[in-house]
Parts: sequence; structure tokens; C-alpha cells
Amino acid sequence: QARLLESGGGLVQAGGSLTLSCVASGLSFSYDYMGWFRQAPGKEREIVATIVRSGGRTFYGDSVKGRFTISRDNAKNTVYLQMSNLQPEDTAVYYCAADLSEARIYRREGHDYWGQGTQVTVSS
Repeated sequence: QARLLESGGGLVQAGGSLTLSCVASGLSFSYDYMGWFRQAPGKEREIVATIVRSGGRTFYGDSVKGRFTISRDNAKNTVYLQMSNLQPEDTAVYYCAADLSEARIYRREGHDYWGQGTQVTVSS
């Protein structure tokens, strides 16, 4: 059974950095599109960043451009999200997703695979 497991969340002060990891165990490389999403209490789920595992092409949400970097290590079946200059508005549960099709990875929900999430809290 394929699964996605996120880790690396925590509490950090504004201006600080964190790196999240998403390990895709048992996931076929046919699921070429992976991404990070986040949801804060009372807010809609938001796309953070996506990556194509085979080619490395990336996409970033407007609110994180220039501060976050998504990358992958295919040998480790892992996708990372490096977050810098974190701000209180970045506080959310961060989720990892994987999809067969490119169109689906840009949706807020309805992904083929979805992790359990990791909490990121940024204090001011």
C-alpha cells in the first residue's frame, strides 16, 4: 500500500527556517507529480509548491515565491520543502500529495495520494 509521510514541522520564530520532508513509500514513479499544500484554521486549503519528479519542473504559490523551495531526491523517494523567512501567516498544517496527472496536482483536493500532514507554527 503506497503512502506519503510528512515530517519536519515544528515551532519557529518569524524570520526562521524549516525543511519539510515527504517520503513516498511504495509509490510508483508513475505518480510523477507531487506537491505541498497547507491549510490554516478557518482558511481554504492552499497550494504551496509542486514538482515533477522526473524532470524537476516546479511551481510555486504566489504567497511563498522567493521564500520556499521544493526539491526531490528520487533515489530516496523523497520530496522536500525548504522554507525560509517564515512569517506567522505561514502557520498551517502542511500536506504532501501525489498524482498521476499534472492537472490534478494543482487542485486543492481530490489527489491520488495524500499525507497525514505536519504542523508548522510561526511565532511573531
